[in-house]
Formats: sequence, C-alpha cells, structure tokens
Amino acid sequence: MQEATPAPRSGGGPQAPKAVSLFDVAKEAGVSHQTVSRVVNGHPKVKESTRARVLDVIAELGYTPNRMARALAGGAVRSVTVLTSDTSLYGASATLKGIEEAARAADFTVGISVLDADSAEQPADVAARVSRPGEAVLVIAFDAPGVRAWQALPAEFPAAAVVERPEDGRTGDRPQVWLDDRAAAAQATRYLLGLGHETVHYVSIPSSTTRIGQRAEGWRDALRAAGKPLPEPLTAGWGPRSGYLAARSLAADPSVTAVLCGNDDLALGVLRAAREAGRDVPGDLSVVGFDDAPQSAYVHPALTTVRLDFEGLGRGCFGMLHRLLEPDTAPALPLWGEPELIVRESSGPAPSRRGRPTD
Repeated sequence: MQEATPAPRSGGGPQAPKAVSLFDVAKEAGVSHQTVSRVVNGHPKVKESTRARVLDVIAELGYTPNRMARALAGGAVRSVTVLTSDTSLYGASATLKGIEEAARAADFTVGISVLDADSAEQPADVAARVSRPGEAVLVIAFDAPGVRAWQALPAEFPAAAVVERPEDGRTGDRPQVWLDDRAAAAQATRYLLGLGHETVHYVSIPSSTTRIGQRAEGWRDALRAAGKPLPEPLTAGWGPRSGYLAARSLAADPSVTAVLCGNDDLALGVLRAAREAGRDVPGDLSVVGFDDAPQSAYVHPALTTVRLDFEGLGRGCFGMLHRLLEPDTAPALPLWGEPELIVRESSGPAPSRRGRPTD
C-alpha cells in the first residue's frame, strides 16, 4: 500500500533562516547599533574590550553587512566611482588595487569609468560617468585625461584624487594625494652622478600638465645643483616600444653612459635598444627606471628603479574620501611609503671609473 504524501507547508517549503542584522548584533553584544557600525568600519574610537565583544558576536551570529538591504531600506548606498584613463598602466592599476582594498574593508562598492584619452571633458560629461547624482568619486589623475576630469568634476560630487605632485606642493580646494616623485627623480640622478657619470640623460613619460612633469623636473634639479651638463630630454610615451624608439640613437652614442627613464616600461625599451647597439648594461651604459613594476626585478639585467607605493597611495586616497563622507566613523588616514631607490644590476660605475679602487 502506497504511503500518502504529506501536504506541503504553507509557503511552499522550509523557511529560510532570517538574515542577521546590525541591530541583532547590537542587542546580543549589549551596545548601540552605532557602536556596531563603528566596529565594522574600523573606527579607532571604540574601547578595545567593546570591539572584541562585538567582533565575537559578529563571528558567532555570522553577520555580514548587506549593501542591497541598506539600499532597499532607503539608507545611503555606500559606493564610489573611480575615473581613470588607462588601467593597463602599472601605476594606475596598482593605485586602483589599493582603492578597491580600502573600499571593500569599509563596505563600499567600487565602480570604474575609463576616460577617453583625447576627450576634452566638460562638467556634464564627467557627471554623466557617475551612476547617481552626488555619488562619491575618486580620480586617478596621473595623466592629462585624469587631470581634465578632476578639474571638470562638478562641486556637488564629494571627491578626492591621486595626482602628480603639484608644483607648489599645495593640496588645492579638494582632497588630493601624491608621491614626491620629483624628489625621487633627483635622488636617482644624484645616485648616477655619484657613480662617476658626467651627466644623466632622461627619457620622459607624458606629463599630466603642459610642463615636462615632476620626474623630469627632479632630474633637472639634480643636474643643475651638481653643475652638470643638462641634455635635452627625449619625449616618449608610456610603453616599452616607445622607450625603444626614443632611445635608439641615444643608446648607440658611446658618450652616453647613464639614462634615467620616466617609468620601468620605457627602461625595458632602452635595454633593448642598448642590446641592439652592442652596449653592455651596466658596463657601458647604466639604465634606471621608475615605479618598480613587478617585472623589473626579473628582466636581464635586473632593473635599478625607484619604488613607488601606489597601492598605499590608493588606500590613502580612499581614506581621505571616507573621512570626508563619514567624519565620525571613518578610521584614521592610512600612511603610504615614501619613494625608495632600489639598486639592482642595470646600474654601475661610469666606464671611465670602472676598475678604480674605491675610496
């Protein structure tokens, strides 16, 4: 005899467990929901004993912040749009990684809008790239498209930017962060001069302004201070082929013994040009890059370069925006590393000094 099938429960099946809310955590921990929010967002002004208790309850209940629930409840949607022109470039991609890490830790969503390289951005154009009126915006303004977007961004958007070091060192009306690559370029140039090179040539990346750029300015600063000849900089693009094409005649000139490059990709092109010209690196020609991209330690010869903390800069940029948006709950502004010269195999004494005893 066949068993009768039980009638289904009202609702069509077992009920899904109720999602744990921020208020559930607050009740269980015996604190206010504002305190739970501060703990979730990493705010420093929470007693360590309270923070530990809240975190224990979060782990016990399995609480996960729910952005969609917050939006459906009419709460503020915590999101940010990043404007950038080229995510394939190491500096921009590493900065974006830092932004995403910091935003995720603060429970913000991140959207990306890629700028057109040749467009003349107007305020309405920039506003149209943001999903909602008044949404928070971060701009990666290492190049001209980013600078144009940053300058055209309407005032109603809360915003911060990563920029090339301002010439006057001032932040301007809106929050912006930078690395002192002018000082770093001067340091790299002094390092090469200290190896006995009579001067240092420069292969330049495009500037974010109409001037030659802060890295080129730092190179000039060091040569002028040392009373050394100031060669005309070679203008290039961003990639290895651009560096190769710009430096072929330079690499073939035996009087050229040291080259500083605006980024590591240009330096890779210079290394190729030197190889084709029969120049030994670093025996005949020292080559120094900029940025310390991941591949730079593994090319042959390993590239001497300036390390820049782009990821830390991205975290700092988001941190400035977060403090602007939520001054009472945002954590302290994170720090980022200062530029650092990383000496590897591609640089060495000038040929005229090779083999001399050291002091």
